[in-house]
Amino acid sequence: MELQKNPVDPRDIIRQLARMIAGNRLDPARHLLAAARSLAPEAPELVLLSVRLAIRQGRSVDALHELDAAIAADPLDAALFKARADLRSDMEDLPGAAQDAAEAVMLDRDDPEAKALLGVVLLELGQVADGGGCLAEAVAARPRNPFYRQGLARAQEAGGAHDEAAATLDAAIEANPARGDLRTGAVMLRLRQRDFAGALRLAEAACRDGLADACLFGLKGHALSSLERHDEAAEAYGEALKLGPDDPYVRHLVASAGMRPGAPRAPAEYLRAVFDGYAARFERHLIALGYRVPGLIRAALIRNFGLVPSNPAGTTARSVLDLGCGTGLMGVVLADLDLGPITGVDLSPGMLAEARAKGLYAELMEADILAMLAADRGSWPVILASDVLCYFGELSEVFTLVRRRLSAGGLFVFSVEASEAEAGWRLGPQGRYSHRRDHVEQAARAAGLHVRELVPETMRFEMNQPVAGLLAVLEAAPW
Repeated sequence: MELQKNPVDPRDIIRQLARMIAGNRLDPARHLLAAARSLAPEAPELVLLSVRLAIRQGRSVDALHELDAAIAADPLDAALFKARADLRSDMEDLPGAAQDAAEAVMLDRDDPEAKALLGVVLLELGQVADGGGCLAEAVAARPRNPFYRQGLARAQEAGGAHDEAAATLDAAIEANPARGDLRTGAVMLRLRQRDFAGALRLAEAACRDGLADACLFGLKGHALSSLERHDEAAEAYGEALKLGPDDPYVRHLVASAGMRPGAPRAPAEYLRAVFDGYAARFERHLIALGYRVPGLIRAALIRNFGLVPSNPAGTTARSVLDLGCGTGLMGVVLADLDLGPITGVDLSPGMLAEARAKGLYAELMEADILAMLAADRGSWPVILASDVLCYFGELSEVFTLVRRRLSAGGLFVFSVEASEAEAGWRLGPQGRYSHRRDHVEQAARAAGLHVRELVPETMRFEMNQPVAGLLAVLEAAPW
């Protein structure tokens, strides 16, 4: 529609409003939005700006309602469908986002933005081929757009076309040489492919071009460490520390590279930062990796307690302490067993929010698990640690604290990643610890825990390769 004619051009106000929102000047933007709507009450640009303002203010539901009303009034506006697809994606409504993005594509088949948006959402839904096709069309229409190429590279990698994914990111870097995020993505892709020489080449090129930040220096160190060039890796991690001295991820990568080889565990602030940012997509990622640990723990509990699936909880009152509960996957797999109530402990507020939404935990506590175990005075028949001890090297302290909290005959069931290193445990280049079988056994005996089961198992798959681990069932020995 045409904007109303006024002495003050509404388009100038709209442009100023967009700048205010982009600059996070939200309160002045709210007042200007009201003025602009008095001049052009039905302008679709103002609907989109109002939605953007609501999202910046944390009012996603209000933004969604406004888009619903706008689309009902004008069902042929592709921009409104794209905006709602974006918003629904952010709100984890992926099927709804896909439907809106598809509608936007049908309304304007020449719009590469709509095709890229549909491609990304389909990729999130696991429809790799269809998502890749949409993203390929978007790249063909706008070959210099870095976001379209990043999405296409993700689709190609997910489909196993690793060389094509690398070539897509290389082309994106050539077209946008000043974008550090493209350099980082390309380096990480080579690391995932275990092409450490290629990762190092790209990281060094970024350094030469003056684009390396703490993360890129850290990834360079990772590549050098994986190539067993440990002295050079230490130098790269030293540069990363200079640029990001307070970054917990960088600090833990330094430990992973060997600059602090005796680090007994991952820093709590590192875990909190990583998993808070990871919480919303954590379960989808684990499922994609063929993550088996919760199911293995469930089976171990059924064997050792003689539990019957589909037997409602509550008859035996075996209370469960879920250490590092994350998003609550253990609560899901135990829901039909005669166990409970379940208490979850995690130091990531984002993870706890995901677990709380499942409604399966009697209590959720935000705490470091060592601090919680040291302060707790409860007695637990069952303590679980699913994929948690990979962030601890030396196990003696956590085993000792667990033994103090286990009731007589109680079971501690957990997983570790398996190591064949000479030492009892090893910190790997990805910041996760692996453990020898004999270290688990020795730490258990020292803590007063009897080994009932210690079984080799595949934990998950990475790069289509199995990750070897151990599934352990320890029993509280008599004092």
